Amino acid sequence: MNYSTLYEAIGGAPVVREIVERFYPKVQADPLIGPLFPADIDPVKDKQYLFLTQFFGGPSLYSDAYGHPMMRGRHLPFPITRERAEAWLGCMRRALSETSLSEELQAVVLERLSGPAHHFVNTED
Repeated sequence: MNYSTLYEAIGGAPVVREIVERFYPKVQADPLIGPLFPADIDPVKDKQYLFLTQFFGGPSLYSDAYGHPMMRGRHLPFPITRERAEAWLGCMRRALSETSLSEELQAVVLERLSGPAHHFVNTED
């Protein structure tokens, strides 16, 4: 099958939601990045769902709700080191491994997210 977007290739809304639901417990448990997140993680999960939907080529849910993503700017208040970016990607890698996505699609998703994760680095280790 040919898909025009990564969003379609991974299975759309239900799979994006599953990724988010599997991802955030790992984030919250991570000693490096967990403390950067609020105790009430639900609003963060909701925004992440909107963002990933759009980022993977689905509907522009994030922009419709919040305007241009400007993700680097939105992350500037948080001390993001290379180590923390890698921890974030590690949580995502583990979350993806718990989905039904093929290893190939998991690798594509991680590759797509690794650029932004490292772009958000704003603090030395």
